[in-house]
Amino acid sequence: MTAAMFRLYDVSLDGSLSGRNSHLKREQTIAVDDLLEYNTFVPVGHEGGPYRLSLALADERLALHISTENGAHVVRHSLSLTSFRRLFKDYFLICESYDNALIHPIPQRLEAIDTGRRAIHDDASELLRARLAPKIAVDKNTARRLFTLIYVLFAERDPAAVPEVPQPSLRKLCTGAGVGIAIGIEASRAEQRR
Repeated sequence: MTAAMFRLYDVSLDGSLSGRNSHLKREQTIAVDDLLEYNTFVPVGHEGGPYRLSLALADERLALHISTENGAHVVRHSLSLTSFRRLFKDYFLICESYDNALIHPIPQRLEAIDTGRRAIHDDASELLRARLAPKIAVDKNTARRLFTLIYVLFAERDPAAVPEVPQPSLRKLCTGAGVGIAIGIEASRAEQRR
């Protein structure tokens, strides 16, 4: 069996984002692109894919539907999001702090906030890996991107759960890739040159 057999080739979120928050749409696009570029996804006891993953929220649960490339059902899994509530709140607050810090950027402050954001993302990805383990094995980076997508679904359901982005031209802010600092600093330098 090859690594290509245990990976996602398609990821979709139930419904489409309303478009009222371009920040969420950007988060979703970046997370899906990053996830499809590199991932490890192994449904327990299955011979191999590649796999299609559909994510949806139903009440306070995440519904995962996994099928093969030819559409054959692999597994449906329902995951309670109760244990993620604190992480969603912390993630929202750290993203909001980062967005606010971009208004008057100080590199050391941006770095500190970005370090905190990565720590929250790491905690969330480890919790997600542990909660998925009985049905699906994923690597750390796959779990990080999946958490971002779950956050997007959660935030779309509750618009107050995501900050407004003060500088919409920025490509990445809170996706967990660790490049938010460089982009924020470059954006502030560009503003200073004007």
